[in-house]
Amino acid sequence: MTQTIAPRVRSLVLLLLAVAAALLADAAPASAHAALTSSDPRQGAVVDQAPEQISLTFSETVALSDDALRVLDPKGGRADTGEARGTGATYTVKLRPGLPDGTYTVSYQVVSADSHPVAGAFTFSIGAPSATTVSVPEATAGGGAVGFLYGVGRYASYAGFIVLVGGAAFLLACWPRGTGVRAVQRLVVSGWVALTAATLGLLLLRGSYTTSGKAGDVFDLELLGQVLQTKTGAALVSRLLLLAAAALFVAVLFGAYAKRIEGDEGAPDEDGDAGGVGEGGDEAGKEARDLAFGLAVGGVVVAAGLAASWAMAEHASTGIQPGIAMPVDVLHLLAVAAWLGGLAALLVALHRAPAGTPLEATAVRRFSQLAFGSVLVLVVTGLYQSWRQVGSWSALTGTRYGQLLCLKAGLVVLLVGIAWISRRWTGRLTDTVTAGAEREKERVASGAGATADGDGGTAVTGAGDGDDGTADTGEDDGVDPERAAQLARQRAAVDAARQKRLRDADPTRNGLRRSVLAEAGVAVVLLAVTTMLTSTEPGRTEEEAKAATATSAQTSATGAVTLDMPFDTGGQDGKGVVRIDLDPARTGANALHVYVTRPNGRAFDVPEVKVAFTLESQDIGPLPVVPDHITTGHWSANGVQIPMAGEWKIAVTVRTSDIDQVTVDKNTQIG
Repeated sequence: MTQTIAPRVRSLVLLLLAVAAALLADAAPASAHAALTSSDPRQGAVVDQAPEQISLTFSETVALSDDALRVLDPKGGRADTGEARGTGATYTVKLRPGLPDGTYTVSYQVVSADSHPVAGAFTFSIGAPSATTVSVPEATAGGGAVGFLYGVGRYASYAGFIVLVGGAAFLLACWPRGTGVRAVQRLVVSGWVALTAATLGLLLLRGSYTTSGKAGDVFDLELLGQVLQTKTGAALVSRLLLLAAAALFVAVLFGAYAKRIEGDEGAPDEDGDAGGVGEGGDEAGKEARDLAFGLAVGGVVVAAGLAASWAMAEHASTGIQPGIAMPVDVLHLLAVAAWLGGLAALLVALHRAPAGTPLEATAVRRFSQLAFGSVLVLVVTGLYQSWRQVGSWSALTGTRYGQLLCLKAGLVVLLVGIAWISRRWTGRLTDTVTAGAEREKERVASGAGATADGDGGTAVTGAGDGDDGTADTGEDDGVDPERAAQLARQRAAVDAARQKRLRDADPTRNGLRRSVLAEAGVAVVLLAVTTMLTSTEPGRTEEEAKAATATSAQTSATGAVTLDMPFDTGGQDGKGVVRIDLDPARTGANALHVYVTRPNGRAFDVPEVKVAFTLESQDIGPLPVVPDHITTGHWSANGVQIPMAGEWKIAVTVRTSDIDQVTVDKNTQIG
């Protein structure tokens, strides 16, 4: 039966990897995590005269590279000076003087604060719309072959981290004897290799991924130098340094520690019997325990550092409460690794552990406890992350991020259900098969004569003059040494097959293997969905961007204008959004309403809000307005006089403390 299980395991793993690749292909190019919320002039706007500059405001902090913001005239020539300036979420580029009438194209390519590329374009017109020869290219940042490879690298890095950290945790905490098992060693080492190779690949691909999307730019040293100066580049370099420490950890784990465990098992304890792990001879047992403690402390530090390399550069580092979100993200990643990576190691141990080093029932029970604790951590941290990234029920069902999150939650529930079945098998698990194997070894050693294959294989009989049926390889008896070696190999193969049958004859272990295999299959799909989540715009950000885009361009039938302007005074609670409503936005008397909200949309009060109107083209203003406070986060003023039509600059000064204040402004057509 076991011979048929191995091909099924390989087939299932290949199928799951194919599903994961399909999911990754659907995920590339990665969705932007920052969105253009407003521009001045607005998309599709027709202005009377050429503005001095173009202003773009995004839903979160972004970074611009050289030549990332361009304005093209109707013939495709550059209409900007090429000097994009700004900080945070708002950037501007000055226009050349004397621009003729016609339709102009604004294209931008930036990188959001959580490391994902954002690209797009829109048009506006001066005087009147006109034909244009500019064809807006599809965004290349994050797409194409480079984008696909970058997505594969992200998946491989997560998978490598989980296998490396979870496999090592399984060996140290649950099955120290497994450090000498080659199959488990290969699993953990493959995790290190995958994570290291993926990290190097991501570092090389990063520059092209966020700019041109061209494969030829992958080895551009100048572009690589620019990447190293970014937050993501620093995180990838930090990960490589930590992987060097992880290599030392793996070498000690499978070298000195495995030898200590092997020596400790054979050492007698105080009663003169063979001791267990960490219970053997005084010196051997103490050395093994001390080394295990050192490995545990060092391993936790390295694993937490590796997890932090994701937390410091992606979702957790942006948005609300980053100081809480980053440690929570580290705990979440460590819990995922302990559960899923340990599950992979358990699966390998159940199927590939040699008969001489069987997986003990106590080791399986220890992992069951470790997995249960990991699930509890995942539930708590996952609920917090879901609230932070989604924010509302509508975003949970109405955005791609929310839908993927629901799919992930469903997979976790399914995984927990299968784990419960595995836990039931674990409760029935005993070490009777191990005892049976020991009895069989004693029977063979006692001189049983011929050895037969219980499945109907050929019997291997002894050759030579030994009474126990074993071959005597001495040349004095005239026995061919090659024949003796062949017989010895046959006996070893038959003995290994017998021990494997004994190990696999336990129905409880067979049931546990099947349930763990099912867990691993669901875990691979879960990992693919999780990777897609990291490259999908959070539901909260998407809804805020939609709302900001809608309100910034909202114009009622009476001509009312609504403008949203993010601000940051630099002090405590200094970030927010100020909204200006001007009705009817015409010459004469107007009603002005000012709303101040936090980044999460909640209204809050600030000590002072002032508004000023300036018509720069006619040197009118600034005309100051001090609105009255109405309720929390709401100020208003009636009878605000606009003397003439034109493109007015509305400047709002927000003071959040005695010393922290900032002035933000936008241009809009009034009258």
